[in-house]
Amino acid sequence: MKAVGVVKALPAEDPESLVDRDIPDPVPGPGDLLVRVQAISVNPADYRQRRRKPDDGRFEVIGWDVAGEVVATGEKVTEFSIGDEVYYAGDLTRPGANSELHVIDAAIVGHRPRSINAPSAAALPLTALTAWEALIDCMGLSLKHDAGEKTLLIVGGAGGVGSIAIQLARLIPGLKIIATASRPESRAWCKKLGAHAVIDHFGDMKAQIQNQNLPAPDLILLLNDPDHHYPALADLIAPQGKLCCIVPFDQNPDLNLLMRKSASFLWEFMFTRSMFSTRDKARQGAILNAVATMIDNGQLTSTATQIIGKINAENLRAAHRQLEGGRTVGKLVLAGF
Repeated sequence: MKAVGVVKALPAEDPESLVDRDIPDPVPGPGDLLVRVQAISVNPADYRQRRRKPDDGRFEVIGWDVAGEVVATGEKVTEFSIGDEVYYAGDLTRPGANSELHVIDAAIVGHRPRSINAPSAAALPLTALTAWEALIDCMGLSLKHDAGEKTLLIVGGAGGVGSIAIQLARLIPGLKIIATASRPESRAWCKKLGAHAVIDHFGDMKAQIQNQNLPAPDLILLLNDPDHHYPALADLIAPQGKLCCIVPFDQNPDLNLLMRKSASFLWEFMFTRSMFSTRDKARQGAILNAVATMIDNGQLTSTATQIIGKINAENLRAAHRQLEGGRTVGKLVLAGF
């Protein structure tokens, strides 16, 4: 099968940073699905994996966001059949999905929305899972219960996770959403998705919130540049608030900054359930099924904003370069081989 992968860490501008190869077709295990990949989307997790690739001579397929069709099932699989249209975010401990065929644990796969095409569906899994796990599992919010007039600040609202987090948060009763965005087009995107207010994360966020007569955020979802933003957010957060971060720090953060407010620091890493095969890993499949229903009901929309082209090394290098520039609105998608 055709595949795109990395041999050693190189800048995305280097033509050898991602390369095309023909590799053997994968074989599903007892609890796996074999999926024909129809579309993928690209995430910061992709370029972080590319940058960390050791120079060991091995070809490694990366990529974790898929929409495709089931072409074979393992003997223990009962929830899926050949021909099912599926979507999922993958598993960092197994080969990635930038390939014609991909093997994946059926427990973390969802039946994809029926009302949208494969490229639009491919934009959703990783970001929807991250947003859901951060807001519902980590922060304790509920789609069924009133949030009690709490305020949520989403730092990086126009990116992939922010774009779905804004939509999901708007479905939570009693929750006010403030998003951050620095450019006119990204500010307009956040407002379109449902943010009640937008501030600039490159400016004085505390002053902007005060000038707009907005309350101090009870909840903060930190989606980018934590080393830069964390000190200001620790000062900004309401007493007894919760700050959830999804990206690693370059330097160890000073958690003492949160102590006087009895505020909580939380991590959300979407790959934890698959990486450690947690007892509740099948919750990811359930979340994806719920998201598909919400897409089909018109409660959520796909955040795909650009189809780069077919799945090949040249187009993936272009997608990596664009993401690394930090100016992407929504999700970048590739479709077909």
